[in-house]
Amino acid sequence: MKYRPTLIVPILMTVALAAAGGALAGGTAVYLAIQDSLAATPSLSGTLTAPTIIPAATVEKRPPETSVEVRTVTINTAVTDAVESISPAVVTILNVSSRGQQQGSGSGVIFSADGYLLTNNHVIEGGDSIEVVFMDGGSVPAKLIGADTFSDIAVLQVSPPLPGIAELGNSDVLRPGESVIAIGSPLGDFKNTVTVGVVSATGRMVDTGRGYQLEDLIQTDAAINQGNSGGPLVNLSGQVIGLNTLIVRGGGFGSALAEGLGFAVASNTVRAVSDQIVQNGYVARPYLGIRWESINPRIAWVYDLPVDWGIYVTRVATASAAALAGIQPGDIIVALGETPLDEEHPFINALLAYQPGDTLTASVVRGLEVHSIDLVLGETPG
Repeated sequence: MKYRPTLIVPILMTVALAAAGGALAGGTAVYLAIQDSLAATPSLSGTLTAPTIIPAATVEKRPPETSVEVRTVTINTAVTDAVESISPAVVTILNVSSRGQQQGSGSGVIFSADGYLLTNNHVIEGGDSIEVVFMDGGSVPAKLIGADTFSDIAVLQVSPPLPGIAELGNSDVLRPGESVIAIGSPLGDFKNTVTVGVVSATGRMVDTGRGYQLEDLIQTDAAINQGNSGGPLVNLSGQVIGLNTLIVRGGGFGSALAEGLGFAVASNTVRAVSDQIVQNGYVARPYLGIRWESINPRIAWVYDLPVDWGIYVTRVATASAAALAGIQPGDIIVALGETPLDEEHPFINALLAYQPGDTLTASVVRGLEVHSIDLVLGETPG
């Protein structure tokens, strides 16, 4: 069958119209279905409107919120309270030569309203003048009242006004493990440095290498460095219970090194010594009136001496306690009273256990015989 060209166009137009109508009907059905679905969904109150798109250039930029509440919290502890109470009384001490040059420094603590302050003898030893620097940086000259080599204690005095006064505590009640605070000026530059530790032990003795031992020492692991000497060791009540004196770095076994071995003179010894210095300008020590050399097993072997321990008398002062008792050059003193002179009991320490005027019996080796000699101790010239 052949179609005529004139019939094709009307047919195509009819098909197109039918398709368009179908699409319109389908779209209408979809629209009505969506409307029914929306009607079945709970609606929000108010009128729904299409979102408005605002160009980015027209959006107002607001700075981030910067208002933050800051609270200041003050934390008080026993350590901070003790440090604040005593720090004004802690000073730096400068040992000055006759040329005005600083030849050493240490620390100290004011303990009297009269301006008396404590430090170590080795801090001020050999100085021509002494300068005291307060916590606020101000400085004043200090007068040396007196010093005691055998306890390594010295008393200075400065003129008021005073920035603070410390209280001496009772070192006899200290217990190992008790918290303590060391305050001083390590290296002379870091004024009022605070370190904290514990009492490691009490009643320690340390050999000075000068023929005697420092006695009644408190051992602590609170960090102590050069320049801390003479500064206070403080308990948590803010009382001075010791005067920081020395540290031990090296051990007796090869090149072994130790840390945390600091020592302070106990406050009860400090009080007894400083009282005498303030009253008399010196410490009344017992005086025997001899010059001597220490004897130990090596010395005894080299010189073929009859005893391993003691002191060899090389000279006796005229009219001294030793001379009046009959002690002679060449004698070897091996005991004072009940105390033998040996490694644990150096002569000076055995002698310092007595007071001027005390009577004691000395055991003396003369030749190959041992003599008991009674003597009355004199007093060291002030």
